[in-house]
Amino acid sequence: MKTAYRRLLVKLSGEQLSGESGFGISANVIKRMAQELREVHELGAQLCVVIGGGNVIRGIAAASEGIDRASADYMGMMASVINALALQDALEKEGLVTRVQSALEIQSVAEPYIRRRAVRHLEKERVVVFAGGTGNPYFSTDTAAALRAAEIHAEIVLMAKSGVDGVYDADPKLDPKAKRYERVGFDEVLQKNLRVMDQTAIALCRENRMPIVVFDMGVPGNLRRVVAGEEIGTRVGE
Repeated sequence: MKTAYRRLLVKLSGEQLSGESGFGISANVIKRMAQELREVHELGAQLCVVIGGGNVIRGIAAASEGIDRASADYMGMMASVINALALQDALEKEGLVTRVQSALEIQSVAEPYIRRRAVRHLEKERVVVFAGGTGNPYFSTDTAAALRAAEIHAEIVLMAKSGVDGVYDADPKLDPKAKRYERVGFDEVLQKNLRVMDQTAIALCRENRMPIVVFDMGVPGNLRRVVAGEEIGTRVGE
């Protein structure tokens, strides 16, 4: 099995790291994620990851409870740094040389985000974990994923979900007749407000002709199969 993509970005949510507890970091879950990412790296792909912080705090949720929105978003960015460091540790235990680059400057624990340095790491077959979102409030880690993918000239963004096997025209948990798309265009996603990424991220991917694959990473081996080019989940593109 060989990779279908030379350079790719995987978007992980923070909530995935918590496992069944719904909070914090599950050692078993993060170990399994690291193993699946190692399998992708072994296919020959240049691999980078954007990770959220929702297992620690979600900025939007904190803002809804009265915290200033900008402050809440910065808290969420720092949570993503925590997750990135945990993922780095798990990846290095799998034998992968890994670098964390943070949009927030925390030089004691992570490199600052520098695009050319990130590209150089990838060229040297290191895994790069992008943390801290975009470094700005009011932007999600979905937008950070689209932005970083465009900046480093990735060929695709892989939206790794847990328990969700693609994009539907309705919520499949509420509507048993919901239809799953195998392929869907950016314009339709924006017009129908389909739940793929936030609209800023979708617009950025459309502008840069960056395809997205939404798939269920909860199924062992799915990530490797997607990277190998198998038709799994939903492909979003032109």
